[in-house]
Amino acid sequence: MTTKILIVTGDAAESLEVLYPYQRLREEGYEVHIAAPARKQLRFVVHDFEPGFDTYTEKPGYTWPADLAFSEVDPGEYGAVVIPGGRAPEYLRNDPELRKILKSFFDTDKPVAQICHGPLLTAAVDGLTGRRVTAYPALELDMQAAGATFQDTEVVVDDMLVSSRAWPDHPAWMREFLKVLRTKAPVT
Repeated sequence: MTTKILIVTGDAAESLEVLYPYQRLREEGYEVHIAAPARKQLRFVVHDFEPGFDTYTEKPGYTWPADLAFSEVDPGEYGAVVIPGGRAPEYLRNDPELRKILKSFFDTDKPVAQICHGPLLTAAVDGLTGRRVTAYPALELDMQAAGATFQDTEVVVDDMLVSSRAWPDHPAWMREFLKVLRTKAPVT
């Protein structure tokens, strides 16, 4: 049976931060499922920088179907979880079903990959206390408030937790996550 990886996301997730790991993990031979608040066509966004703006801009991105609703997920079926960023984590952290899912991954010491604003979700389940992480740099104070040591670098590996700042860091993020997966949740 092929090892399964779960991606948890919702509307307004960063397109690249969902689709790059989805495709890269499938390329490695993993079975990848996308879970969201409901089974539906998700609407992702593109965040980019433009001259004259103090922060990133947001434009419509790709659409993609969710394979499962959070209420349908059995975390025991998955070897790891990926948490993309974008705006989705802002509201997803309030979803009790998703918090149960994420807590299960931390309680069973399974690999977790998070990027950009994704650490807002792991903070919501107290998964960052005492850990080293990176995230989108504007979240430095949020990471510290969650009990983490923030490092502004392309990737941070803290045991089973692999974090990255944003989509420009994808190669380092997936390279390090795959090292963890090959040890803890290899393709079978």
